[in-house]
Amino acid sequence: MSDGTWTTEAEEFARLLSELKTRSGLSYRTLAKRLHTSTSTLHRYCNGTALPHEFASVERFARSCRATPEEVVELHRSWILADAVRGRRAEQRAPEGTAADQPAAADLPTAEANLPTAEAEPVVSVAPEPPAPTRRRRNPLIVSATAVALLAAVLVVARPVNWGAGGEAKGDQQAAGATAAATAATTAPTAATTGSTATTGAAGPTPTGTPTDSGPAPLTVDTRPYVYADPCSQHFLVNSGPAQVGPPAPERDAPRWAAAYGAVSAGEQEVALTVQGTGTDTVVLLGLHVRVTAKGAPLAWNDYSMGIGCGGGVDTKSFDIDLDRGSPVVTVKGGQRDFPYKVSKSDPEVFYVTAHTEAHDVRWDLALDWSSGDRHGTVRIDNGGTPFRTSADVDRPGFDYPSDRGEWIKRGG
Repeated sequence: MSDGTWTTEAEEFARLLSELKTRSGLSYRTLAKRLHTSTSTLHRYCNGTALPHEFASVERFARSCRATPEEVVELHRSWILADAVRGRRAEQRAPEGTAADQPAAADLPTAEANLPTAEAEPVVSVAPEPPAPTRRRRNPLIVSATAVALLAAVLVVARPVNWGAGGEAKGDQQAAGATAAATAATTAPTAATTGSTATTGAAGPTPTGTPTDSGPAPLTVDTRPYVYADPCSQHFLVNSGPAQVGPPAPERDAPRWAAAYGAVSAGEQEVALTVQGTGTDTVVLLGLHVRVTAKGAPLAWNDYSMGIGCGGGVDTKSFDIDLDRGSPVVTVKGGQRDFPYKVSKSDPEVFYVTAHTEAHDVRWDLALDWSSGDRHGTVRIDNGGTPFRTSADVDRPGFDYPSDRGEWIKRGG
């Protein structure tokens, strides 16, 4: 990949950032203060000499500049393209056996000392998972999936830009060690199933049978399991008292924080899916399905908020999943159009899926049906090899972490 291509993609991304910054009327100093970074780092992002290593920091920049949902999606697409070129460029230059691209100091998490080092106990799988193939940096893996059978009634909602994941109780429920890894996947035959599935879109038949060859699916799905609609939107249930729980985590650290404390999304979970083609052919996304792998009584754990004193979040286009519904129903929200969609290597799509429950503890995952030429298949989407997990938090003790107190304080106390 030539440096010219890198320059073009980076300059386009920088142009979008610079336009947002100029329109907002905010100074570099004000933005840097809000984003907890340096003015020089923001200067490099806006003039194209540096590219953020995580989109979470870009999204916070955009929201601070009052970007519209459409502008956030366009910014995400531009960042994906520039980041892909940077990754290939770094891999070509890096010596064999060394990391191709190390994060810049400005992009590293700022608070890590309070997180425990012990790994959380993994969730018990409902079915054996296929081994995950190796992948290049930032190219998300795709999980093999059979046709999705609902084991319990579920409502799915997907929206471009949202989140989810977590752990489990001891005894009957084990703590989950969910991570922010991109969903691993390989294409597999979709077997006929009994029961119903929730599908977004009715255009075209649901793929069944085997692909025309045994090669990998011609697309990747990168999963962000915890998306903060605003800094205060995310709550976690944790089976520990406030003295044993570290400070709240920003969005990019949420998977590690959740894994460290065996945390489960409380009440609602927003998941962002970035779908991108890998070859020269266009890939048609036919529909999105939801599967409930387990459902039980809500967890009797403490509720911890990741932020306090926040305003309303940005209402983005999305798909909604009501995990309490007796029948699976897909609801399109916020002006989002239904499936099918088309993606390619140069034209990714970002979907935000919001799942919510007020009465259950639910483990769930997704499956995406695709078609390209005479090939078709289904990609399994979960949280790094384990189901997403969302539990109702009604009447649970709640704790906030005021910045001026430096400790968890009981809500309303």
